[in-house]
Amino acid sequence: MIKDGYTEKITVKYSETEQNLAMKPYALLNFLQDIASKNAEDKGFGYSTIYPKNYAWFLIKYRMEFDEYPFDIQELELTTEPRGYNKLFAFRDFELKKNNKIIARMASQWAIVDVSTRSMIPIANAIGGISGMPPLTKREDDLKYNKITPITDVQLEKEFEVRYNDLDVNGHANNGNYIVWAFEPLSFDFKNKNQIKTIDMMFKKEAKFEEKLTSQVQFKDDKTTLHRLINQSGEELFLAECMWREN
Repeated sequence: MIKDGYTEKITVKYSETEQNLAMKPYALLNFLQDIASKNAEDKGFGYSTIYPKNYAWFLIKYRMEFDEYPFDIQELELTTEPRGYNKLFAFRDFELKKNNKIIARMASQWAIVDVSTRSMIPIANAIGGISGMPPLTKREDDLKYNKITPITDVQLEKEFEVRYNDLDVNGHANNGNYIVWAFEPLSFDFKNKNQIKTIDMMFKKEAKFEEKLTSQVQFKDDKTTLHRLINQSGEELFLAECMWREN
């Protein structure tokens, strides 16, 4: 559970919902990114602090668990807390509440990357000594990142090209686009009848302007899907494993 978090009230808009009125997954990722960025700025290790050093935050992993997936136009409370860092990674938790009840929890892992060399910078070297980012201390109720099952049999796939509109302030595709591309090969009926129960995501490589990507999907079972994004060279950019429940 989050102990010392920063909270914002968010209103899910019609433009952020699907046909069945569920929140679009990319909208959720954008809410998480925005509140994380605001909190990092307030605590002194945000974009304005690390960009002059030619550094950038790079999202590595998400683990998300939903007791109730957000539906309909409603007000929610989103809380985040920087959990600390180890040698190469920083950690951040999120909680989503509806009517003061936690309906979802998310854990995330981040790295600081030198934009010129694309190499990871030890967190202590980049932001060490900032009181808002202490060394990581684990808790008993921390979410556990699951190892993502590799795809062995591509059952669905679809191709995309990275557009200018997909890019973020760092010049590569915003992480919200990855989940759009990952889920797109799934059928209309499957997405309309099911919502995310749990999902693990791993962001391995950035997607660049005009790069051509292939989104691949395998059904591990009726309610579990495996996802992989690759570029034209066959490099993996993104992996995910998602468990679904019926609406």
